[in-house]
Amino acid sequence: MWKSPKNSDKYYWTEHAKLKMRQYGLSAQRITRVLRSPYRKEEGIAGKGTIAVMQPQSTRRDAQGEKTWNNEIWVMYKYEKKKHEGQEKIETNDRMAQFLAHSAQNQMYIISTWRYPGKTEPGETLPDEITDEIAEIE
Repeated sequence: MWKSPKNSDKYYWTEHAKLKMRQYGLSAQRITRVLRSPYRKEEGIAGKGTIAVMQPQSTRRDAQGEKTWNNEIWVMYKYEKKKHEGQEKIETNDRMAQFLAHSAQNQMYIISTWRYPGKTEPGETLPDEITDEIAEIE
């Protein structure tokens, strides 16, 4: 059974994302960990404003001492305005206050998650099967 994380008002989980989490054996806690500290961040392929973040499932050091891995966890998300009435725009020069105002007025929509069996290079295109699955939900 799928369990929503405690801060569920911050995230909106699409049915597609829930399905893929079950398919790949990923928990909501693991997905939020990828979102909080991604190893790499790229522009998403599901449309304007989408972002894809990646974190290796686990890392090890090779003979040269460099980090390497053979399995990646990806999450694609988008920020959208929360649907609240009477929201006021907060204007301030304080960066922390701006961040808190932005997160209070926006909600993260988690579009899709997947596990990639291998190591991708920055800017590399996704395999056709993943691209096709994401195109189906649009």
